[in-house]
Amino acid sequence: MLAVACYGVSAVYSVLLWRRGFREDNRVLYGVLAVGAAFHTLAMMMRGFSLDRCPINNLFEASMFIAWTIVTSYLVAGLFRRLRFLGAFASPLLFAIGVFALFPVLDHRGPKPEFTHGWESLHAAMILLAYGAFGLGAVTALMYLSQEHDLKFDRARAVLALMPPIQRLERVTSGLLVAGFSFLTIGLLVGAWWLKRERGYYVSDDPKIVWSALVWAAYLGLLFFRGNSGFRARRFAWGVIGTFAFVLLTFWGTNLPSPIHHP
Repeated sequence: MLAVACYGVSAVYSVLLWRRGFREDNRVLYGVLAVGAAFHTLAMMMRGFSLDRCPINNLFEASMFIAWTIVTSYLVAGLFRRLRFLGAFASPLLFAIGVFALFPVLDHRGPKPEFTHGWESLHAAMILLAYGAFGLGAVTALMYLSQEHDLKFDRARAVLALMPPIQRLERVTSGLLVAGFSFLTIGLLVGAWWLKRERGYYVSDDPKIVWSALVWAAYLGLLFFRGNSGFRARRFAWGVIGTFAFVLLTFWGTNLPSPIHHP
């Protein structure tokens, strides 16, 4: 709750940065998100030690992990001054995920899992790291669209703003998608191997597995079309944002009817 409160403060402060057009290198936002990330990390550690397992086994824990991946990735990127204002776009997303995760119904306590190996945890961790990378990529794509808009309609504001050049934002977005797609591919392969080991088959018609395959295909399509020189960067940015919005809106819902992921 303390972490979510910090994310809420940063989201409100982000509105001021948007109105100023990012004309000053203000470290306050970075500091507030760093404090929130510290509380967030402590909460995840306490959760893991109290349950004696990796805290990624229900929707509450998955939401916490995705948000934690986004905020820690931002803190690393924010070490570079020209990328620090990613936080102004990431803060509302972190706050929204945090508020949603606090709904008690998401924290379903099932039987304690018996881990004879770490493959199931590795599968979940890779998948959630992928979604974190996709989330930060969507944030960068939003920055790209904002900068492109300013270049078209308010050139002075774009010149005075401290956001990175539009070409760099495009490269960062593509790089985050490649990283996220790599994590997602590894996670799905590990999951298929674990499913074969535990249940005797590689794939099934489980709703979550079908959904994961669709998400994987969607991001593969984005990367493929991005490699096409005729595919406009603006469309790519909207595709990144739209695909991640789809992931956010359907991630939790597809878990509920899944016998494997929500027994």
